Amino acid sequence: MATTRRASRFPFPFAAATLLLVLLLAGGGAADDASSDDDAGGPRTPGCSNKFQLVKVKNWVNGTEGTTVVGLSARFGAPLPRDMQEAQKSFAILTNPFDCCSNLTSKLTDSVALATRGECAFTAKAKTAQAGGAVGLLVINDDEELYKMVCSENDTSINVTIPVVMIPQSAGKKLKDFLDHGASVEVQLYSPNRPIVDLSACFLWIMAVGTIVCASLWSELVACEQVDDRYNQLTRKDGPNTGTNYREDKEIFEISAKGAVVFIIIASVFLLLLFYFMSSWFVWVLIVLFCIGGIEGVHVCLVTLLARIFKDCGQKTVQLPFLGEVLIISVGTVPFCVVFAILWAVYRHASFAWIGQDILVR
Repeated sequence: MATTRRASRFPFPFAAATLLLVLLLAGGGAADDASSDDDAGGPRTPGCSNKFQLVKVKNWVNGTEGTTVVGLSARFGAPLPRDMQEAQKSFAILTNPFDCCSNLTSKLTDSVALATRGECAFTAKAKTAQAGGAVGLLVINDDEELYKMVCSENDTSINVTIPVVMIPQSAGKKLKDFLDHGASVEVQLYSPNRPIVDLSACFLWIMAVGTIVCASLWSELVACEQVDDRYNQLTRKDGPNTGTNYREDKEIFEISAKGAVVFIIIASVFLLLLFYFMSSWFVWVLIVLFCIGGIEGVHVCLVTLLARIFKDCGQKTVQLPFLGEVLIISVGTVPFCVVFAILWAVYRHASFAWIGQDILVR
């Protein structure tokens, strides 16, 4: 006599506790502003007590708007406007010398100076650019991270009246390449107020909470169907030739402790390979593998959802070469999944690409 283990009837406490935990974490994250005023290692003196602010650097190359760059303001210098309409649009000019540490030979009147990091203090660069007539200074970092520009112990009197912003290395290199090739580059600097509640973060929290709640309730919702399937299977065993004609629709994959340990080891080795052998072609390999996995995941979700909605079509199959008997719904959803993954790969640098990435991860 077969026995059936029924699904847990009490998923709600777990879901409620998890939901409460996520909401508490969300509340703490919402209170965190983009502004950072922690101790960056530099002294606070008159003229060097600004708060660090994330800065948007809009740029135009020969009149065509480019991708907005995110920078970080310095502890010193003039504050940036909060509204884009109040921000001044100025031409960007490379400093000569490029480190902006000595007297400049390039004319910077009413323009934003573009200089590289190093060779002298940040305040010295700002004073040199200001003396040359610049209305702002963009410092190109030697890394992709945004370094906090502070004052040194020797800077007792600072009179910098222009905004000073640090930008990532890749963004600065692009602007420098355009200027080296004679292009006209205009920039606009402003530091918008961060909203109290980030809508994109709220959307991510809703997706996370929804996934947890659905996972906790899934066993409860499908328990009856699983019992019926097992009952039908036991009933069909009494008929002739049922052992060869009947196949369960559901597949169960059991993970053992050994399998989990092997997975952790393989994942760790793969992370080490990522760290030591990361390159442009390897990034594309990861993108392709991510798209393949995303296609499979989205395909499984869509087939399951459509099979429940259109129950009449959920059992119809078609015979395909090399694949055998396949559900029609499964065949119909494959092109959509492939196109969706390709579109994400093409537009993965767009501001809205995170939506497609989250869907593929699911």
